[in-house]
Amino acid sequence: MENTAKAILRYAHLSPFKARQVINLIRGKDVATALAILQRVPKKSARIVEKLLRSAIANAENKGMDIDNLYVVKIHAEQGPMLKRYTPKAHGRATMIRRRFSHIYVYLAERKEEV
Repeated sequence: MENTAKAILRYAHLSPFKARQVINLIRGKDVATALAILQRVPKKSARIVEKLLRSAIANAENKGMDIDNLYVVKIHAEQGPMLKRYTPKAHGRATMIRRRFSHIYVYLAERKEEV
């Protein structure tokens, strides 16, 4: 993608399912609206995505893009590696505990102004 700014967070310690709940709220929105939404959502994943979005905005500023016209073109979360642990249960059994990680990608672009 030309003239886009991106930020990537790898190995975030939250499941992709929980990250997608927040990510779906801001997809396609302009940056100011997305930040306002993320500040009002009471979830841990909202804090993580907000920090990542601010990083993408800083990357766009370094590229010389106009911050007022930025919007979220593409944002998605993928499954990262899974940490597997076992915990003892009754009658000598053991149950697996899966600690999930995710990779989150944010792409920002400038809106084309209609003449």
